[in-house]
Amino acid sequence: MATARDPVLIVNEGGGGGDGGAGCDPAGGVGGEGGLNYDKLVDQFGCQRIDAALVARVARLTSRPPHRFLRRGIFFAHRDFNVILDLYERGKKFYLYTGRGPSSEALHLGHLVPFMFRKYLQDAFQVPLVIQLTDDEKFLWKNLTIAETKRLSPENAKDIIAYGFDIERTFIFSDFNYIGGTFYENMAEVSRRVSYNKDPYFRMTRDVSQGIGYEKPSLIESRFFPALQGDNMKMSASDPNSAIYVTDSVTEITDKVCYELLLYGKKVKKYAFSGGQESMVLHRNHGANLGIRLFLRVAYSFGNLLFLDNAFHVDVSIKYLNFFLEDDDELEHIKKEYKEGRMGTGKVNQRLVTVLSELVKRHQRARAQVTEEMVDAFMAARPNMFGFG
Repeated sequence: MATARDPVLIVNEGGGGGDGGAGCDPAGGVGGEGGLNYDKLVDQFGCQRIDAALVARVARLTSRPPHRFLRRGIFFAHRDFNVILDLYERGKKFYLYTGRGPSSEALHLGHLVPFMFRKYLQDAFQVPLVIQLTDDEKFLWKNLTIAETKRLSPENAKDIIAYGFDIERTFIFSDFNYIGGTFYENMAEVSRRVSYNKDPYFRMTRDVSQGIGYEKPSLIESRFFPALQGDNMKMSASDPNSAIYVTDSVTEITDKVCYELLLYGKKVKKYAFSGGQESMVLHRNHGANLGIRLFLRVAYSFGNLLFLDNAFHVDVSIKYLNFFLEDDDELEHIKKEYKEGRMGTGKVNQRLVTVLSELVKRHQRARAQVTEEMVDAFMAARPNMFGFG
């Protein structure tokens, strides 16, 4: 049975930023072409790359195929994940830790990505998962009241529970409710005037943990999930036009992936950022660019004029299929046909709409089954939970 002093694996997004992340920003920080320079992140943030040998080792130890996020390099870096695997191979227990900052009524697909991987890790290794809802953080950094963040915590918990986590191995808690009462809320009111960055806290924790009798926590990092407008932006709940939500209908998903806008009084069909050519003739002759550098190009996004200077973008539909299409062979076929001009942007986007619609509808059906009693059960502090006395 796992205990609080057992090793912990922290599942992060992008090596930082976002919910439960560590302070990198796709528009800054260690930004570069395509938004975030992942090689620079590995070098500057003390990470190691997840290579084919490590992926194969995970498959061998768990006796199941590696998750597509590992196969495709979406989770790309780690800090001492190999140490966790060493301990696991010797029969020692560990547990998973992650966080979610409740700032919106519903999750978007970018929020789902790390939880998909956490579910895989919990099932593959049969280990406990602790999920911290940082309602205090969202009070500090968003224009929300304490009461509003406390209301959003159980609503977000429903979306998390809907993904099928094992209640016997999962504990969800919110900071305001679990850490402590009115005194802590007053501390948060004061702390709202102070800025901070998350990654130094993870690194500090790693530095001091062994000195106080705990194992050094390990981390595993994923790439950012891009906004619909392109790879230089992160999908964000604060920009509804950048995100597909788990509450969206098929029509809303279709409109976001493939939409129309008015340009000089004429209706023009537009899509999520595309590497397709400007005409079918050009597309058949030259094929799609799956990664495109733009020089002073003018782009239209959801009716807003954007000027992009020397930017680098990845075809968004291909990028999303890389995250959510399970079949590796089909993904490679689509990329090859699209790149060589035999498949058009419309067909690629139609396939993406189908994949996302099926994903979102599954989630909506599952969330409809989550009751208030289930939320209370997942968030209840149980005696000797997972051996955490």
